[in-house]
Amino acid sequence: MAREKQQEAAAEAEGTPERSYREQLDFLNPIAQPLASRKLTRKLYKCIRKAAKHKQIRRGVKEVQKFINKGEKGITVLAGDTLPIDVYCHIPIMCEDRSLPYAYVPSKSDLGAAAGSKRPTCVIMIKPHEEYQETYDECLEEVGALPLPL
Repeated sequence: MAREKQQEAAAEAEGTPERSYREQLDFLNPIAQPLASRKLTRKLYKCIRKAAKHKQIRRGVKEVQKFINKGEKGITVLAGDTLPIDVYCHIPIMCEDRSLPYAYVPSKSDLGAAAGSKRPTCVIMIKPHEEYQETYDECLEEVGALPLPL
């Protein structure tokens, strides 16, 4: 069984070559501010994986927008390589109006993979839950410390 998983992982790696954090920065949108550091990006992906296990994430522009309007609290994570920008450029403004923390990560495919999906995702909201509260609080503190764009 372990051999099968290794073969599947190798096949996936051949189909889509993994790009490093540095290489992913070349594909960022001009509005991708505040951008999470490499370390914070890893923490956010880890928190998203834990939240997905407990079904505590909102995925996609329509769903995230709907729950921001309803007043739901959480960390909003946006992909910095989404084109066209018009698809999700209103989400940071909505977050700022409601004092919700948000950050950009470099890759929408990595964001989708962290959420347990094979499809890329441009926006995810992580909701708090007691099972992963410590990881969530760390991410919340670091995302809140990022400087907001002018």
